[in-house]
Amino acid sequence: QVQLVESGGGFVQAGGSLRLSCLASGSIFSIKAMGWFRQAPGKQRELVAHISWSGGSPYYADPVKGRFTISRDNAKNTVYLQMNSLKPEDTAVYYCAAQGLYGYDKWGQGTQVTVSS
Repeated sequence: QVQLVESGGGFVQAGGSLRLSCLASGSIFSIKAMGWFRQAPGKQRELVAHISWSGGSPYYADPVKGRFTISRDNAKNTVYLQMNSLKPEDTAVYYCAAQGLYGYDKWGQGTQVTVSS
């Protein structure tokens, strides 16, 4: 089993920055990729960014391209999401997730990000 714990959410003014962290533990060998998702009130959960555990170019959803950066530190079993130039529409609960053989099937508890205008 894989366990994921997010940290780093909070309250920030528009234009500010936050960095989210996701620490993975357990059956790390089973992870193919890590992703950051978000869910705003009344909206569906959406993929924000995705990175392979072993290499390759990351993926970003259009709304965050050029502002968010996903990275990983395999030695620390940690994935980060650096969020710059935050906008009020980025307000959501952010989740990290681990992709195994059958897709994203392990989720963290979520961390709230609130961006004020």
